Amino acid sequence: MKRQTKKASAANKSERRAQQAFHALAAAPRRAILRYLAASGLTAGEISSRFDMAKPSVSQHLAILENAGLITREKRGQFVHYALAPNILKEVLTGFLQDLEPSAVPATDEPAKPQEQTGQKSKAKSAKAAQPVEAEASDEPAAKPLPSQMSMF
Repeated sequence: MKRQTKKASAANKSERRAQQAFHALAAAPRRAILRYLAASGLTAGEISSRFDMAKPSVSQHLAILENAGLITREKRGQFVHYALAPNILKEVLTGFLQDLEPSAVPATDEPAKPQEQTGQKSKAKSAKAAQPVEAEASDEPAAKPLPSQMSMF
């Protein structure tokens, strides 16, 4: 019983880590910060000077990146230096890509042929939809004209 709990908590931890990483990557300023830090470590002031936003906003972005484990922070004297922590990002993205592999996706009960036939039916419907309106009118009885289309004379 304890083993299942440990496995479940490990899965929850990795899922939480992935959610934090993807949340951190969702904002363009945070992705830009990661690009700057990929070249070299920078201080908080150097990072904020590259953006046209208030320093507290940049500080908030840095905190989100740090909480996600994507960057590290080290205080040296009166300056805070930030550096990229690529291991977490690689781990999260690799795990996500592994989840997308066909072997990781559960197989469906439906055979392949009905799916192909469904695809053919939808192609036939789209081909019929692409035909001119006159061709459809010949298959069905003529529709009554709308009152706006009627002539009084």
